[in-house]
Amino acid sequence: MKTKFLKLSLLLTIILTFSNCKDKADAATISEAEEAAKSENTSEKYTVNVVESSIHWKGFKPTGTHMGTIKLQNGFMNAIDGTLESGSFEIDMTSINVTDLESGDGKESLEAHLMGTVEGKEGDFFNVNEFPTAAFEITGITPMDNGITKLSGNLTIKGKKQNISFPVNIYPEGDSMIIKSEPFLIDRTLWGINYGSKSIFDNLGDKFINDDMELQIVVIAKKA
Repeated sequence: MKTKFLKLSLLLTIILTFSNCKDKADAATISEAEEAAKSENTSEKYTVNVVESSIHWKGFKPTGTHMGTIKLQNGFMNAIDGTLESGSFEIDMTSINVTDLESGDGKESLEAHLMGTVEGKEGDFFNVNEFPTAAFEITGITPMDNGITKLSGNLTIKGKKQNISFPVNIYPEGDSMIIKSEPFLIDRTLWGINYGSKSIFDNLGDKFINDDMELQIVVIAKKA
């Protein structure tokens, strides 16, 4: 009986481990900043629709997750014959929105903490008074299998710039061009977002926040 129980426990552990791996987003490849991609003079310019575009984020801790959105402030893309060549956009860090909490139930206090508008906690996360915007500039577009494209670009947060690469779908829709990624992970500490990190601080116990932060981008740009 004991042997059967051990075998069953091992099988359940393997199943749960496999399930957790499948449910977890893939990590973006992160490296040093690179030179921004350039376009030909004949390229067509697309202006980002900041109303319809967004970045979805998710943070993890032992007791659960929080999620939300961030708006874009401006941006453009250049393409030749519908093929993306280059582009960049600014991210409005003052627009951080928490979507898993209701107003009056911790939503406003978490948003303020993330933005750094709470006195004495300005530097815990994004410190929007000092760094009101983040930025992403495309450095490479590499076709992959099944119509997927590897998009590479310099992501600047809190004045720190790192190059990240992740898979996206890029497709036209009328006079618009759409970039949509699957969820992907970045290590927030590489941009100096260290609050609650076990890799930075000792003796946090279970009061920590995972270093990995999940992002998903949806950028919609219209031909100028």
